[in-house]
Amino acid sequence: MINVNAHLHTPFSFSAFKSIDEALDKAAAENVKVVGINDFYSMDGYKDWKEGCAKRALFPLFGIEFISLNSEDQAAGLRVNDPNNPGRTYISGKGLAFPVILNGEPAAQLAAVKAESNAQVERMCAKLNEHLSAVGEAFTLDFARIASELTRGSIRERHLATALRLAVEKTALAGVSDAQAKKASASELRTIADHYEKIFGQPAKSDVSNVAAVENEIRSRLLKAGGAAFVPEDPKAFLPMETVQRIIEAAGGIPTYPFLADDAKGNFTDFEGDLQKAADTLKKRGFRSVEFITTRNTTAVLEQYAGYLEDEGFIVSFGSEHNTPAMEPVKLRTRDADDLSDKLKAINYRGACAIAAHQANPGVSACIEALIETGDKLIQAAL
Repeated sequence: MINVNAHLHTPFSFSAFKSIDEALDKAAAENVKVVGINDFYSMDGYKDWKEGCAKRALFPLFGIEFISLNSEDQAAGLRVNDPNNPGRTYISGKGLAFPVILNGEPAAQLAAVKAESNAQVERMCAKLNEHLSAVGEAFTLDFARIASELTRGSIRERHLATALRLAVEKTALAGVSDAQAKKASASELRTIADHYEKIFGQPAKSDVSNVAAVENEIRSRLLKAGGAAFVPEDPKAFLPMETVQRIIEAAGGIPTYPFLADDAKGNFTDFEGDLQKAADTLKKRGFRSVEFITTRNTTAVLEQYAGYLEDEGFIVSFGSEHNTPAMEPVKLRTRDADDLSDKLKAINYRGACAIAAHQANPGVSACIEALIETGDKLIQAAL
């Protein structure tokens, strides 16, 4: 069975990978042959993704991700696939056309929401600098420099967390490089910890030598609701769900609903708890494709949800995201197993085939079985 990972973020949004080459090298090393780029608000990485896949005999899928708002669900207090914000709904696009075909009003809408998302992070940066000055730190963060040195155009709050960590290490260790900082002595690590205690107002919970843990703690303590640098997101940062679907379709893609399914405690959101109702609602809203980030779910629940949705006629695909500082395998696994079951691998491959066929000819409408057959031929020929 061909291994597929249909949802990977790159440095064109935020990623565990430092480059597209690193992501694709890791995929090739783990024998993942079909790989999908899926950045927030960006198609800028598509050219590098396609060229990098060609060099490694990998099959590329082209995706994108948005955060939308469904006003009906928000008014009803319904949690959809954001467990903390009723009505807020993540949407992916799968199988977008490359070369990019988006233009006119949809392109302007995408550019506007990306600009507003970046502006919100800039406001957070200003507020974070106010906090750093208030607690007596001698440094502040340069937003323009963060944008130019740490990002490829889409600026996320995670970039602020990275920038703050780097600034703390540079200040505490008198300018040693990040690579050297990872080998800091016990006394140097204590100096770093002292800075975090000042910034957080209490000792850090994380091991300060653990980059991913520190950045996650910065984000949760300072940048999320209740944190010193939290800035509420402007409604302009969230397009209506229907608008996002139209942008994806204008770009040649398939609007795709990302399921959370079961969390670590076995809970589901209001929208997803009744699977049949969720499937019926998604169909009414024009979705015919869904996806899962497999490490969130147990094998049993993922087989139940993915199998049911495929039987209901949805294209089903899986991915890993890699949109945090933590480096995890590209080859997919579930929360309770180091690999996908044969059933899940087969569902994932069929989904990838359908996406590949649509991607090759987005103007053609065909039944899923025909798309799978066509996509299988395309993938096998490319590999």
